[in-house]
Amino acid sequence: MVVARHLAARFGEYGIVLVFALAINFVLPRALPGGPLKTLGGGENAGALSAETQAQILAEYGLDRPLWEQFLVYLGKLATFDLGNSFVDGSPVTDAIGRALPWTLLLVGTSIVLTFVIGVSTGALAGFRRRKGKGSGLLTGALLFDSIPSFWLGMLFIALFGVVLGVLPTFGVGAGFAEPTELAQYLVLPVLTLTLTGFGQFFLVTRYSMLSVLASDPIEHARARGIPLPRRIFRHALRPALLPAHTVLLIEIGYLVGGALVVETVFAYPGLGRVTFEAIRARDFPLMQGTFLVLTVAVVLVNAIADATYALIDPRVRKQAATT
Repeated sequence: MVVARHLAARFGEYGIVLVFALAINFVLPRALPGGPLKTLGGGENAGALSAETQAQILAEYGLDRPLWEQFLVYLGKLATFDLGNSFVDGSPVTDAIGRALPWTLLLVGTSIVLTFVIGVSTGALAGFRRRKGKGSGLLTGALLFDSIPSFWLGMLFIALFGVVLGVLPTFGVGAGFAEPTELAQYLVLPVLTLTLTGFGQFFLVTRYSMLSVLASDPIEHARARGIPLPRRIFRHALRPALLPAHTVLLIEIGYLVGGALVVETVFAYPGLGRVTFEAIRARDFPLMQGTFLVLTVAVVLVNAIADATYALIDPRVRKQAATT
């Protein structure tokens, strides 16, 4: 009940954020340089089309109306889960998203698990070793990978593992694979790219948190009482040190979803990021709006989950919510 009241207090904030996000989601595609006439005109240069033809095309797709009227139509269709049809092939946007979303969930889900486990474990180890004057090597490695652009690392992996060594596929996900191991081969490089460029945030936050917890009075009291070191680390230090990492985890999901756009494009991976890139390149307004909407709702949902689960993990949040 405390968690429910805590979430209810934040419901209005989420609603306001979602309204602004929907407005930005509608405006952004229309703010891009150029317009949809080249796509809708069958690939013809918009300047080569007559004024009458341009007006006819815009009227057919409702793009000649005022922006506020287009926005109201957009909201009305959104209420019925109608995201419109693609300008490129006329297929429903929901079908394109439905085909791509499972691939993105597979890629991002696998990456976030590996990123969390590697970042938290190495960060906790580096924090503990720092108390002994060690751990600088782990810190250097984490900072190095955190500063590498994902697209550059992805292309480096393609050149190394795909061209030089020829041990891993570097394009798409294959066709007609019958074994999970074959699918895993196509996932190795994209997942490795997202993981290596994303675990640094977990590492730095966990390392700093572990250093703070190890220097706190409760841990010093536990050491003075003769509690064994493994018990002090895993039972008394690790849990409070993981609270900041929990927040970073849910924020990192949004980051990885955004980073997947670049990585999926580099590896021609058939996920939501690849669909978004193709929609932007083709000025496909309905498809852009649909993919942006999914990403926006995902980020808002992740923040809601962060609020709910943080109250479950940290008793101070529950106490504060119970007294308000």
